Formats: sequence, structure tokens, C-alpha cells
Amino acid sequence: MDFRGKKYERGTNWSDPEVVELLHLWADESVQAELESCLRNQHVFNRIAEVLREKGIHRTGDQCREKIKKMKLEYRRIKDNNKAPRGGRTWKFYEVMDRVLASRPPLVYSANGNGNGSYVLAQQGLPGGVVESYHPHLGPSSALTFPPSQPPEQMEIKCEEVDSEDQCLMPEPLPSLTTYQPGGSAEEHEIDRAFLERSQPDSPISRVEIPIETTVSLSGFREPNATSTSRIQSLGAWPGFSTWHRLRKKRKGQRLKDPVDALLLKTLSAQREMETRFLQMEERRLQRDLEVEERRIQQEQRRFELERDHDFRMFKVFAEMLNVLKQDNQGSCVTGVAPNVDLHQAFSSSTEIGEQLSEEAKDLQLGQTRMNTVTKGLLPCHPADFQSSPYLSVRANMAAASAFSNKVYELYFADKYDEDKNPSGIINFSVSENKLCFDLMSKKLTQSATKLTDPSLLQYPDWNGHMFVREEVARFLTYYSKASVPLKAENIILQNGCGSLFSSLAMVLCDPGEAFLIATPFYGGIIKDVYLYGKVNLVYAYLDSQVTGSCTRPFQLTVDKLRKALQDAQSEGIKVRGLILLNPQNPLGDIYSLSEMQDYLEFAKRHELHVIVDEIYMLSVFDDSATFHSVLEMDRLPDPQRTHVLWGISKDFAMSGIRFGVLYTLNQDVIKAVSCFNYFHGICGPIQYQIAQLLRDRDWINQVYLRTNHERLKAAHTFVTDELKTLGVPFLNRSAGFFVWIDFRKYLKKRTLEEEMLLWRRFLDKKVLLSPGIFFECNEPGWFRIIFADNMNRLRLGMQRICEVIEEQEREILNGDKDPLCLSESEGTVDSTDEVICVSHHQEPTSSGNSTLGDLIGLLQQQMRSSDWLQKNTVEQFAQEKPEVYEVFSKLVEKK
Repeated sequence: MDFRGKKYERGTNWSDPEVVELLHLWADESVQAELESCLRNQHVFNRIAEVLREKGIHRTGDQCREKIKKMKLEYRRIKDNNKAPRGGRTWKFYEVMDRVLASRPPLVYSANGNGNGSYVLAQQGLPGGVVESYHPHLGPSSALTFPPSQPPEQMEIKCEEVDSEDQCLMPEPLPSLTTYQPGGSAEEHEIDRAFLERSQPDSPISRVEIPIETTVSLSGFREPNATSTSRIQSLGAWPGFSTWHRLRKKRKGQRLKDPVDALLLKTLSAQREMETRFLQMEERRLQRDLEVEERRIQQEQRRFELERDHDFRMFKVFAEMLNVLKQDNQGSCVTGVAPNVDLHQAFSSSTEIGEQLSEEAKDLQLGQTRMNTVTKGLLPCHPADFQSSPYLSVRANMAAASAFSNKVYELYFADKYDEDKNPSGIINFSVSENKLCFDLMSKKLTQSATKLTDPSLLQYPDWNGHMFVREEVARFLTYYSKASVPLKAENIILQNGCGSLFSSLAMVLCDPGEAFLIATPFYGGIIKDVYLYGKVNLVYAYLDSQVTGSCTRPFQLTVDKLRKALQDAQSEGIKVRGLILLNPQNPLGDIYSLSEMQDYLEFAKRHELHVIVDEIYMLSVFDDSATFHSVLEMDRLPDPQRTHVLWGISKDFAMSGIRFGVLYTLNQDVIKAVSCFNYFHGICGPIQYQIAQLLRDRDWINQVYLRTNHERLKAAHTFVTDELKTLGVPFLNRSAGFFVWIDFRKYLKKRTLEEEMLLWRRFLDKKVLLSPGIFFECNEPGWFRIIFADNMNRLRLGMQRICEVIEEQEREILNGDKDPLCLSESEGTVDSTDEVICVSHHQEPTSSGNSTLGDLIGLLQQQMRSSDWLQKNTVEQFAQEKPEVYEVFSKLVEKK
């Protein structure tokens, strides 16, 4: 195969044996002589390539020349840097290149004593030791032979007549590859002088130009077709080759000042300076990285301390709850314990865990005095009963320690209310479930259209969800969310509930120790969802009930509050990766407008935060005056690749026992990552088929289910809020979800967490289970969430029990047990809770003109109960002070 015509490939790599072969041929004396004596040497490298091909190395002449060129550059660079190549290691070919290049003398004319002279070329070659170290079978350099090649390209040489007696220079064959005998006649010396003078521009002999075409092989071999022009022949034969060779050597020496060489020198100098600057910059970068790493370690240590404090605060809360739960129905203590019990004994059984948590256990002692007022004699068991298990890992023991709240529901299931079997049992107003539409859903799911028909549904499914189900979900969400464009099934992932989706998103969007930003109060189950597997924390943007500044309603979420929480987290070294929004909000019931959602999403985009929008109560807005706007309704999302929407059937379709959650996102990377966890959170085939059939029946959903569900939710909500108004209890009047956010702060003796838990215990003693504000990370003790999506009998009985508790609490406060400071806070100032009873989703709390008559009457009743005006201003006293007014009032009453 002929490689000479092939285009040169600059990326060709050379192995060490190939380089040795190349150097062996290139270092040959004859090759060096030919390279030194010719302007164009491509044909020399072509012959080198032919010899290499005979040895099994297929390279082109261009590749050989380029490799030699690179090695020369490397040699010069190393030599300039005092033999210090990149990386600090000695270049293996340096000695060889140094022998060939550094010690190679040019062709020098030396005169003998008899007047004769000769050009002598120093012996060069590749040392045998180097060759043998790479390629043992190579022979000596003298074994190199060049086969006859094609005639080299002809050169046009311009000559001038010196005088009529001189003869024109003719090329002659070289008698030897190393020594040339040009002869020693005076005519030849004169010709040499004439050619040297010809190079001067003002020389008189430079006027005559003689073009010459020659085909002399510069390696010393005459080509068979070597001829000269007729004009040269007419001038006669030239003395010999030596004079021409000497002239060429001089011209070559002049070419050292070529601008290309100067440019190459500047380029190499610039490269050296760039490398020096690069090394300096790299040193500075390494120093900065070291400083950043030190700061990161400090911030990580600080974050760990904050996380530890938070975890053990939560542990203390759970312990307080359990202390209260172990009382019997009469409030007696089941298990006693010393008042000054040390909670760090809970971790004393395991040496490894004890060493890790010793500092955390010490922190619990700081709040022991305050905690003893609640836990004195009320611990659920002896500390040894909840010691860490030696069979579990550290994280498993920590998870078990933080899962004490599950015992609340264990207690509820052990004493669950039943109208016939257990009428004195616990009524659950704590779990957000819709218990109003069981008749509709049970009838629908038992129809033949929803029964299993395809055997493939009993086999392993597509873990992202069967395609026919995802297509149906896409059509369903497009219709009910009023999406601006049809949703695609490829952007949907199905898992067994939104809790699993929260957990999966935390795994793929955050690293352990990073955090999501969320506004409080919020559904507390998200804490476990993102932390249990992903070890992702939550950063809180605390909302309060005060209507101040730009807020128009209690617990209003604003961008300023989000920004402050984000800045506080960043100052503590916490990396926030996303924002969680609940719309409608749980437990507040707020519905965010499109403008508010736009502001939140723009804020997240500015800070490159992912946004997880939980719209699980999307279809549970039961009042026509309130309108829900899905984030999918927006024409243009600020950051669509970082916006992810969740929805499920447990709330809107009253099927919390069927785990079916939906994730919609345009980010294919997120979809691929979340899909890795679908094996652990998949939905069985028959359930997927039933849900697909349910979502497909749009007429039944619109005409039967949603209409009936909204009517029942509204009726239940009206009953509970009317009872609260009658009792004079402030609450947030919202029209979404299954819950009412109630303010019981005025029934606390002190605005503390312990008092909130004591009130929660009082409700539990009366066999009604509510959710205190600490479950939702509310920073104002005294707020409770009540679930009203229950049948009327349980609602009526539960509200009676709640009424009994607050009346008892109110009597204790009136007897002087309430803290004066707390009394002044609740009655001495205009608080939002004085007006929150008449605040709806679209009403400002300070606008009494927009309040309904029922809200105003309830507010008036509350103020009458909390005031002694009626005792001080009797009818008799009014008749005596203003008889005329009293007479007119009496006549009006008689007419009515």
C-alpha cells in the first residue's frame, strides 16, 4: 500500500520501537548530509518511509518529517530548560537527539597544505546501546540502503557570467557521502568568489541571470535523466560541485534570519511565559481550594451541630407526647419515673452509639427543668425500655427514636371510635382523610368496567407505570389543571404515593446534608419523606399570624420571607437545592394565585432552585368563590427544567388507602434518575388498571363525584366553623382541603410548647385526637389543625368534646392560673386572631365591610364574653343616666 499520496494525519501516535527505527534511519550520516545540502527534503523522508515499510512500520514521509520536527522542538525546549522536561522525568531520546543535532558540524571547507581542500562531515549515528534497548534485531547504521526513487523535483538556479574566461558551474556527482574533493585550481576559487559576490545586490555581475534546471540527487547519486539547459551548455562546464555546495551552505546560513524563525522563537518564548503563569495560577488556585475546603469543613461542622440540636428538640417533643399518652382514661399515671430522669440513659446500652450521641444527650439536660413540668411521672416506660438496640445500626436507632409519634396512632387504633362497638373511643380529627365519599367510591370501584381483564397486569409492569395509565393521567391532568399545552405521558412517573415521590426527588436533587426550603406551618410528613433515605434537611421560612407590612392575610407567604430564610441558611453553610410549595396549602388551606406562584418561581429561578409543587388537594376546593390555579396552567414557566409537579388520588378521590402518586416534570434527567427508585415504589398492575378506568370516566367525575364531594365538604366545613364561632375560637376561614387551622392560644396559660402539649393531652383525655402546631413546625404555640371531612355524627360528638375541654381550660384561666404576660398578649393588643375568624381567602383582615354577618356576630359574641361591660352597664343604670333615650328604645321594642 502506497502511503505517499495519503494526506498527513497529525494525530498519529508513534510507539517507542517505531521512534527508534525512525531515529536510526534519520541519524545516518548520508541522510544528514543530504538534509543539510538541499532546500526541499521531502523526497528524503519519503525514502525513509519506504525503508520503514520494509521493516513493517507503515508511515508516510509527511508523518516521518513531522515526527522529527516535533522531536527537534522538544529537544530544543528541554535544552533551553536545562534538561527539565515536563513532569520532571528525563526524555529517553534526549541523548540521541543531542548527539545528532548539538554536536553536528556543518560542511566545512578545509584546505590542505598543497592547496587542495575538502568538505568533511562529522560522523553521526544512533548509539547501538540505545537501539538495542528498544529493538534488539536492528543492524548498524551502515546497513541503510536507499533504493532508487523517482527523480526529485527540478530546481531553477539563476547564474551570472563573471567574465568570458570563466566557465559555468556544472553539478558533479559526489565522490563520497562523507568527503568531497573539489579540486584546488585557482579558477575554481575565483568562481567561488564570484558566486559569493553575486549575492550582493549592487554587484555588477548580478545583472546577468542564467536559469539552470538540474536533476542532481543531493545524496550523491546522479539520475539517469540529469540534463542541463542549452544555455548552460553553451557556457561550458562548471568546475565542480564544491563551489555550488559552498554557495548553498552560505545561503542556508543566511536563511537562519528568516522571519519564520524569529516568529517561532517568539512563539516558544510566549509558550514558556504562559506555562510559567499557568503554574503560578495553579498554585494560587490550589491555595484557594485549600481555604475553601477549610471553610466548608467549618460550615459542615456548624450545620451538623444545628441539625443535632433540631433532632433532639424533636426527640424531646416526642418524649413529651409519649409521657402524656400513657395516662389511663381517668388521667392516672401508668408508669412512674423520678422527676429528674436523665434522658441520655436511653442511649447508654450501646457503647458505639453512646459515644456518638453523648454530646447530643448532654444537650437534652439543658431543657430538663422545663421538661419536667410536663414529663414528671408521665414517661411511657422506663428508660431502659427504649434503649438503642444492639441489633440495629446507628441510623436505624436514630430513626426508631424519632418515630415515637407512631405510638400516638397505635393508641388511637387500640381505642378507635365506633358508633356501635366503641362509642366512647377516640375520634380522629388528626389524619387528613376524606371519609365523606366512601359510598360513591366503593360503588364505582366494584363496577365490572374496573375489574381486571388483561393477564399482563399480573406480570412485572413498567416500573414507571403502564403506558396506558400514564396516557390517561396525562389527559386527566391536562383537563383538570387547565394546562396551557397537552401534557405528555413520557414526562409522567407513577409511584405508590406522593410520599415516595418526595423521597425519590430528595435522593436525585440533593446530596446528604443539603436542604429544601419550605414555609411553615406545613405538612410534617415531608420531614420524614426527604430525610429517611436521602438525609436531606429542611430550611424553614417561618410565617406568623400577624398581618403586617405587605401581608394581607395571616401566615401569608412572601418572597421576602423566602429570601431571608435562604440567606440565613447560606450564612450557616447550608446548601439549599430546592423550594417546596403546597398548593392548596396544608394545614392553612391557602390557595396561591397565579401572580403569587409567578413570584415564587421567579425567586427560585434567580437562585437556581428546583421547585416541587404539591397539588394533591387540587380538586378539593369546595367553595365556588375560591378558584384554584395549577402551576401547569401557566403559559410560560420561568424555569421549566427545575419545576416538578406532584398529584395523587388519596385526597381528591377519598382513597388514601390506595397509594397512587404522580410526578410530572419536563426534565428528562430527573425522570431517568427517579426511575431508578421505581422498583421499590412501584404500583401493582390491577390498581393501575382500576385507576385508569376511573380517570377515564369524565362524566361520572364531573356530574356525580366532584359535585357530591364538594357539597359534603362544604356542609362539614360549615358545621365545624359555626361551632367554632359559637365558642368564640378564632380560625382561618378557607375553602380548600379537609382542615381548619384553629387558634387556641388564648387557652394556654403560657405561650410555650409545653402548654400546647398539655392542651393537646386534654383533648386526648376527652377522646378527641387533634394535631398540634408543633407537628407542622409552627413557631407560635397554640395553633391546632382539625379535620372536618367526616360524617356528621362523629363531627357533632367531637365538637362537643372539644367544647368541654376549652370550657374547662377557660375556667382555669379565669380563676387566675393564666400568666399575666400571656393575658396581655392575647387581650391587650389588636392581634390578627381577633379578626381571623372573618378572614376568607379573598378578604383582607382589616376590612370589616367585606365580612359576613355570621362572622361579625361571632366576633361580637367573642368580645362580649371577654368583657365585663354588661356587668358594669345594666338596664337600670342606663335608664337612670339617659331616660329620654331609654324611653325611645322601649317604644321601638314594643312596636317590634
